[in-house]
Amino acid sequence: MAGKYFEELEVGMKFRHSAGRTITEMDNVLFSSLTMNTQPLHVNEEFAAGTEFGQRIVNGIFTLGLVVGLTVSDISEGTIIANLSYDKVTHPHPTFHNDTIYAETEVLEKRVSKSRPNAGIVKFRHLGKKSDGTV
Repeated sequence: MAGKYFEELEVGMKFRHSAGRTITEMDNVLFSSLTMNTQPLHVNEEFAAGTEFGQRIVNGIFTLGLVVGLTVSDISEGTIIANLSYDKVTHPHPTFHNDTIYAETEVLEKRVSKSRPNAGIVKFRHLGKKSDGTV
């Protein structure tokens, strides 16, 4: 499915993206290694077992990237020039290995670009959820 153009998006539109992705141990360890994040909560099972989580948690930046990635085919595939910024990122609950993540998107704002009048700027709210509905 192709992404949406500026003219196709309206403030208040909501999308529930059908693609989901189960996060594996390999995803977490590889991402943490590639980004040189040596936080033992991500890569050391023995350390993590002694924490409030009782097990390793998935790197939050991986989870953020996954949620945004899950939106691409419906929202921006072939239609976006750039991601200009991320305004507010929160991780209210941990993500663990074998959690399946889904994404929802809402169009919050849209306007014509001041510096590029032939282009538009759209502000989205992306929400990642586990299969049980936990945000």
